Amino acid sequence: MRDNMENTELTEPSVAEPVSAFSLMFTAEHVGIITIDVPGEKVNTLKAEFAQQTCDILQKAQQYPNLKGLVLVSGKTDSFIAGADITMISGCKTAVEASQLAQKGQTVMSQIASFSVPVVAAIHGACLGGGLELALACHSRVCSLDDKTQLGLPEVQLGLLPGSGGTQRLPRLIGAPKALDMMLTGRSLRAKQALRMGLVDDAVPYSILLKTALERVAKGRKSRPPLPWQARLAGGPLGKSLLFYFVRKQTRAKTHGNYPATEKIIDVVKTGLDQGSGNGYQAEANAFGELVMTPQSAALRGLFFASTALKKEKGADAEALPVRRVGILGGGLMGGGIANVTATRAGLPVRIKDINHEGIRHALKYSWDLLEKKVRSRRLTRNEQQRQMMLISGTTEYSGFSQIDIVVEAVFEDLALKQSMVAEIEKNAASHTIFASNTSSLPIHQIAEKATRPEQVIGLHYFSPVDKMPLVEVIPHAGTSAQTISTTVSLARKQGKTAIVVGDSAGFYVNRILAPYINEAARCLLAGEPVDHIDNALVKFGFPVGPVQLLDEVGIDVGTKIGPILVAAFGERFAAPSGFDAVLQDDRKGRKNGKGFYLYGQKGRGAKKKQVDSSVYRLLNVTPKAQQSGEEIAQRCVMLMLNEAVRCLDENVIRSARDGDLGAVFGIGFPPFRGGPFCYIDTLGAASVVKTLEQLAQRYGEHFTPCEGLRHRAERGSVSVPESGTRKGRQSVTRVTA
Repeated sequence: MRDNMENTELTEPSVAEPVSAFSLMFTAEHVGIITIDVPGEKVNTLKAEFAQQTCDILQKAQQYPNLKGLVLVSGKTDSFIAGADITMISGCKTAVEASQLAQKGQTVMSQIASFSVPVVAAIHGACLGGGLELALACHSRVCSLDDKTQLGLPEVQLGLLPGSGGTQRLPRLIGAPKALDMMLTGRSLRAKQALRMGLVDDAVPYSILLKTALERVAKGRKSRPPLPWQARLAGGPLGKSLLFYFVRKQTRAKTHGNYPATEKIIDVVKTGLDQGSGNGYQAEANAFGELVMTPQSAALRGLFFASTALKKEKGADAEALPVRRVGILGGGLMGGGIANVTATRAGLPVRIKDINHEGIRHALKYSWDLLEKKVRSRRLTRNEQQRQMMLISGTTEYSGFSQIDIVVEAVFEDLALKQSMVAEIEKNAASHTIFASNTSSLPIHQIAEKATRPEQVIGLHYFSPVDKMPLVEVIPHAGTSAQTISTTVSLARKQGKTAIVVGDSAGFYVNRILAPYINEAARCLLAGEPVDHIDNALVKFGFPVGPVQLLDEVGIDVGTKIGPILVAAFGERFAAPSGFDAVLQDDRKGRKNGKGFYLYGQKGRGAKKKQVDSSVYRLLNVTPKAQQSGEEIAQRCVMLMLNEAVRCLDENVIRSARDGDLGAVFGIGFPPFRGGPFCYIDTLGAASVVKTLEQLAQRYGEHFTPCEGLRHRAERGSVSVPESGTRKGRQSVTRVTA
C-alpha cells in the first residue's frame, strides 16, 4: 500500500514507545494515513492491547494542524484485518469479563465513528469479523476489486456474535434483512456484492485504492443515501414484526435450537432497532459475554484452533516435493471432482486419463458446470472460467504423464485393477511420481504390494462431492516414505482440503466410525421406525442429513461394499442387520439411479421437501410406526460412533483425538457445536458414556459393549480423552478448547 503513497511525510515514533501496530503518515493535502500492521504476524488481527494504541494514534492525528481526514489501510500484502484474535477470549473466566472485552471493542469503534473529520477505510484482502466492525465504524469504505477481498461477520461460526458494534451499525447501513442474513450465515461478500449491497461506497482496482480513498476524504462527509424501499418497509412497525417472526422461524428450522448464537443475534438486532443503539450496544455486550461461556462456542472455538494447528503440520518429518502437474486416473464423479479442485483451487495443470473419450468429456463438463454457476452468480468472469478450464486436459493413453509429479487414482474399487494402475504409472510416469489411491476401503499396503517403488504409493481418500466436502484422509502404508506423505498432504492443502493422516486399516477412520452409525439406523428401520423419523432424529441432534438419507446420497451400493471388509477385519459388530440387503437386491442405489429410500425426480414445489418412498417398507416387510423417541434413536446411533472412535485412537488409526474430532466433523458432518466425538465424550464424561453403552447393550445387543479403552478411561476418572493415539516418534498435539 505504501507504494501508492505520494508526497507523504512520516511522523517518527519516539524511541521509548513500544512497537505499535499503528503508524501515521500525513500527505501534503493534510490527510492522515493510518497503516495497520501487526508486528510479526502474516495477517492483521485485533488484540486487546490495540485499544490504547488506537486511542493514541487518533489523538496524535487530532493534534495535526489543518487535518482534513484519515484513511485506514493495511500494511499486509493480502489482508485488511482478518478478524479479532479469539485467543483473547481464553482469558475470560466469566460472562462479565467477556462482556467487558466487548465493551472495550465498542469504545474503540465509537472513537473512530465520532472522529471530527472524515475517516475512510481502504480495504484490500480479508476484512472479517472485528475487521469489518472497524470498517463499519468509519464514515466511508472503499475496497479493491481483487479476488482476495472479502467482507463478512463470521462470528456465528464460532458460536458468537459481533461484539464491537457490528450488530448495531450493519442493520442501519444496509437494512435489517440483509444484515441479519450476513450475521446468521457468517457468509462473506466479494467486492462487487458488497458494493451492490451498500456495504462499501466504492470498489476499484487495487492500484488506485488509496487514491480513491484520499479523494473521498477530500469530498468531505456525505449523507448516506436512503435504504432501498424493501429495507425501509422492513423498518416499519408491521414490516419489522413480520421480518423478525419469519427470520426467527427459518433460523430455528435450520438450527433446531442447537446454536444459541443465532437467537442472540436476532434478539440484539431487534433490541437496537426497537430501543435505540445505546440499548443495542449494551445488549450486544451482554449477549457476547453469555455466548463466550456456552459449551457450543467452546466446542466451535476448539475446532477452529485445532484446524489452524493442523494446517501448520506437514504430516511427516520431511520436506514436501514440489508439485507442478497432477494426473487423474478415471473421469467419473470422483475423478472429475478431484480434477476440479486441483485446477480451480490449487491452480495446477491436471491431466485426466480415462479408457474412453466419454469419461474425459464427463470430467470436463463437471468442472465447466461448477464454474458456470460461479459465472452466473458473478463470482467469476468468463475469462477466468476459460483460464481455469485450460488447466484441465484429457487423454485415453498416457501422453503427458512423464511430466506428472503425483497421480491420483479414482477408478473402481477393485484390487487387481488398482494394482495394474500402479504398474502402468511406474511404466509411463517419471521415477519420482507419487501414486495416490482414492480408495475408500481397500488397504493401501495391498495396492502397493506389487509396486517396484512402494515407498511412493499412498492413499488419498476424498469424500463426495469433492468440491464441497472439506476433508481428505491421507493413508500411508508401512513402507510409504515420509517425503511421499508430506508431498501428498501439501497437495491436499493446496486443493483447499483439511488433511488428516490416518492408519492403513480397514475403513480407515471416517468410514469405520460411520459404518456402525449407519447399521444402527438400519436396525431401527427394520424394527419399524419410519425413515423420516430416524433421519429427523439425527438432524435434530445436529447432523446435516440423517443416516438413511446419507446412504441415499452416497449410494446404497457404495455404502454396502465396505461392510464385508470391516466384518472380515473386526468381526460381527460391523455386520449389517439381516434383511437389509433386500434394498440393494431391488436395484435401489439411491439418488444416482433415482431409486432409494426417498423419492426422486420430483419437480416444482414438492421437490423441495423430500418424501419417503413408502414401497421400501413393503420391501423390508415392516409396518412403519414411531415407537422410540428421536432422542433414543440418536443415542443408539451416536454412541456406537463414539465407541468406535475411541478404538481407532487406541489402535493408532488416528494420531490424536484432535484429528478424530476434525475427521468426524469435516468428513461426515458430526455436529460442530458438539466439537467432534472426543470432545463430546469429554462433555458427557467417559463414565457416563460407558454406562449408557452398557444399558443399550442390555436392550439391543452386545454390539453396544463398551470398548476397553472407554472402560479404562471411566475407571481412571479421566475428564478428557488422552492423546494415546500418538504414533511412535511423533509428539502429541492436544486439542485446544479455549
